[in-house]
Order: sequence, then C-alpha cells, then structure tokens
Amino acid sequence: MTTRISSWRCAALLGAALGLGCGHGSGVGRASGAGETAVQPFHHEKRADEKLTKYDLNRDGKPDVWEYTVAGKGADGTEVDRLVRKEMDANFDGKPDVVTLYNEKEQVEQVLLDLDYDGKVDVVNYYEKGILVRKARMFGATEKPDEWVYFEKGQIVRKERALRCQGKVDYWEYWENGQVDRIGEDLDCDGKVDRWSKSPGKAADPG
Repeated sequence: MTTRISSWRCAALLGAALGLGCGHGSGVGRASGAGETAVQPFHHEKRADEKLTKYDLNRDGKPDVWEYTVAGKGADGTEVDRLVRKEMDANFDGKPDVVTLYNEKEQVEQVLLDLDYDGKVDVVNYYEKGILVRKARMFGATEKPDEWVYFEKGQIVRKERALRCQGKVDYWEYWENGQVDRIGEDLDCDGKVDRWSKSPGKAADPG
C-alpha cells in the first residue's frame, strides 16, 4: 500500500479536515435534518476484514493517525488496499478528534469533528462526490444533531434547528445570496411554520 501520510504536517491536518470540500456543490442532501438521529461515535472496533495502519507524526512514540483499509481490486483488476476510515489525533492526547469516512471510490463521505476534545462528536460534515452538502451540529449532551446546515454550490441555502420541540425541527432559515432571506418558526411543535419573518439584511453568517 502506498503511504498516504508521508507529506502531511500536523498543523495542516486539522485545517484540511475542517475546510474539506467547501467548494462547489450540487445538492442539499436530505430534505430535512429531522431524520438524522445519533451520529457515528469516534470509537471504532477494527473489523476482521480491515487492516489497521498507524502513524506517529510528532515522533513521540504514540500513534497520531490511524488508517483502516480493506482489500479490493483496482480499475486494472490488481489487488489494492481501499481506505475506508481515517482517524486523527489533533491535540496529541492519544484519542482521535477527527474521523473521516470514505466510500467505495475512496471519496470522502463524512468528517466527524470533536472540537472541544471531550471525546464526543460536535460537528459532522456530509459530502457527495467529495463536496460538502450538509453539516450537522450537536450543542446538547445527547450526541444528536440540534442544527443542520445545507449547502448548494458552496453557499448556505438553509439552516434548520431543534430549539424547543424535543428533537424536532422548529426553526428554519432560508438563505439567498449569502444572507438570511426569511425565517420560519414552529411555535406549537406540530411540525408546521406558525410565524414567518423577513431578515433585516444583516451580514452573512459563515456557517
């Protein structure tokens, strides 16, 4: 297997994971974040069909990157190791803080981020063909998303939040030209917008 890690630098790794795929996209993923529940945990038990390769980037005698691969065949029919999961320890405490999941073409499907190093997922970035289409954010203690951000062509088009309706979306922001255009709120938790308001035209939230 060709070493994928030789040209990496520790400081660049986290930045790459956070910014990956912020270019042009074509879809917004699921119609509603309400369908997403708990996200994948950072902890991963190696399956029997997986090969685990460890790398020590800062040479302190402890692994900082873990790569999981499975056997497969390349386009020419030769045997190859296909990357399915990569874990990175950004603060060198021995635990992964960034987890990247790959599809059968080794394209990024998800990036899970632990931003406060507490061992729990705070943000999940979802990709289609390697391009960012959706973010899920966890603000509470349940490891279930509280906010969903949808992208088209690199721009936010919608935000949804579960503020008070027990995990159900009750707040919607619709964006146009990099700004919030209108806001909908469900005040009685019946899944329908009860109040619409127009944005005063404030500067764009970077998402």
